[in-house]
Amino acid sequence: MDDLTREINACLQVLEAGGLILYPTDTVWGIGCDATNEAAVDKIYALKQRPDTKALVCLVANDGMLERHVKKVPEIAYDIMDLATRPTTIVYDEPIGVAPNLIAGDNTLAIRVASDKFCRYLINKFKKPIVSTSANIAGKPTPAYFGNIDPVILKGVDYAVNLQRDNKNGSSSTIIKLGNDGTVKVIRE
Repeated sequence: MDDLTREINACLQVLEAGGLILYPTDTVWGIGCDATNEAAVDKIYALKQRPDTKALVCLVANDGMLERHVKKVPEIAYDIMDLATRPTTIVYDEPIGVAPNLIAGDNTLAIRVASDKFCRYLINKFKKPIVSTSANIAGKPTPAYFGNIDPVILKGVDYAVNLQRDNKNGSSSTIIKLGNDGTVKVIRE
């Protein structure tokens, strides 16, 4: 069994049990869980010491999975994803089929179609979206690479992926909010 398969299988066991993983994403190291499991999402808010009014990002593997978790994906979303030169998270109105505590007070959810191999494989095998939030305590800097992750976070997760630990990508995604009324707003460049 290769390293990628071994790591994905380890993550699947933790995700299916409602646990937390620490994993490399297409942006920064993330804390993840089953995005449909309310208790698991609560664990992330507790670990990050973050109020549950501050929304988290959700990763999906492809457009089909995106369409299963948003009532109506605006057409412009596909253009934005196709034209984006770096990972782009889009905030959608009316998410469906995810944990209620993942949905923001205005009935929106930030979702990104994962662009890296590890995340896509993991999410495809899991067959459900997973939460992705930066691996830091609320208010502290986002770690640029694995070695900068706070020991509290390392101890608080059930499994830390043993891949790409030396990578220093450290760049957050662009965030764009798309309203069903046609509004487009850049939240983070």
